[in-house]
Amino acid sequence: MKKIILLAVALCVGFVANAQVTTPQPSPSSKLEQTVGLTDISVAYSRPSKKGRTIFGDLVPYDKLWRTGANQNTIITFSDDVMIGGTKVAAGSYAIYSTPSKKAWEIYIYNDITNWGTPKEFDKSKVVATVSAEVMEIPFEIETFTIDISNITNDSADIEFFWSNVYVAFPVKTYTKEKVTASIKETMKGSPKAQDYYSAAAYYYQEGINIKDAKDYITKAIEMNEEAPFWMLRMKSLIYAKAGDKKGAIAAAKLSLEGAKKAGNADYVKMNEDSLKEWGAK
Repeated sequence: MKKIILLAVALCVGFVANAQVTTPQPSPSSKLEQTVGLTDISVAYSRPSKKGRTIFGDLVPYDKLWRTGANQNTIITFSDDVMIGGTKVAAGSYAIYSTPSKKAWEIYIYNDITNWGTPKEFDKSKVVATVSAEVMEIPFEIETFTIDISNITNDSADIEFFWSNVYVAFPVKTYTKEKVTASIKETMKGSPKAQDYYSAAAYYYQEGINIKDAKDYITKAIEMNEEAPFWMLRMKSLIYAKAGDKKGAIAAAKLSLEGAKKAGNADYVKMNEDSLKEWGAK
């Protein structure tokens, strides 16, 4: 019995000795991911808070290199090549450093992500792109440093920084158009399906390019369906309108409207009715 008691005491002492206090991080880590066109962009960073402090010009001094966050350097990753500040940046992971000033930030995309904070020696040869970003004052306070990816199009997005009453952003351009165009050409050499024709036509319409090809592709997509879906007919009407074929656009919109009513899709009913009114249909 005495041996059992001694063993229990020893276990308890060992547990207490190994216990650790767990507390929240002052600057918690965060990660955001966003697809821009066909390119995946992610940002991993730590988020300090104001906590009553003056940030820019004090906690973050003007005209000195900043890690653009807290703890380890902020890391941005691109799945494909991108364009930043007029410079092509290869797919991969990079640190984001910046030199804030009152009116603008100099932002550096740096190809060494192994630093804790700023490098002991900033190596300009490791800077793959530099961009100057205007400081904009926002009419409210942001307590916690925030990075976001916004204003997304098929081939661009803005990397945004918010803290205190400051907003700064820089654009990233992707090579979506080149990749999609190459994909369309390659697919059309084989045996494209109706969905391939539709996707190609819709992309050309969205980008406002190759409208003649878009018109041919959407026509083929519809011909390959026994009963053309109302959403496909809607795209046909838009492409024909952009091509200057108003008569064809109206005919397609009327068929799309009829199909949308049968399907009970109020959104497409309204869109078609609005377009028919705009195009002067009778």
